[in-house]
Amino acid sequence: MAHAKISMYLPPNINPAQAEIAYGCLALPKLNRELQSAVLLTRQKALVALCDLMHDPEYVYEAIQIGCLESLKGLLKDGDDLVRIKTTEVLHIIATHSVGRISFLEHDIIFALSFLLSDPNNRCRENMHLAFKHLSQLPA
Repeated sequence: MAHAKISMYLPPNINPAQAEIAYGCLALPKLNRELQSAVLLTRQKALVALCDLMHDPEYVYEAIQIGCLESLKGLLKDGDDLVRIKTTEVLHIIATHSVGRISFLEHDIIFALSFLLSDPNNRCRENMHLAFKHLSQLPA
């Protein structure tokens, strides 16, 4: 008779740095809650997952409706470099969509981003400038 042997190692296809995303209409509300978490690793995982989702305009619209922009605006002041880099990357991706550019004006994201002009991290400043470049395409 065969015996079950339990391995002490993780399966090869599991990425520990990737957040678990809910399916359907529950994905973005869960990520928004994780963005407001006090645990640094949880915020980082949520930002990485949000970067992947924001390429779809439907997710951008839904994220704006549930209040992700306010959470992202708060993360721009975070002390961790990776959180600020990923936050500016998400905002840069949102700025590529027309609904995102209009929401930047409504939620005063431009003013919050302007504090990063003297950020010590190059990647953070680069993402911020790319977001401003996309915003300059909006006549308003």
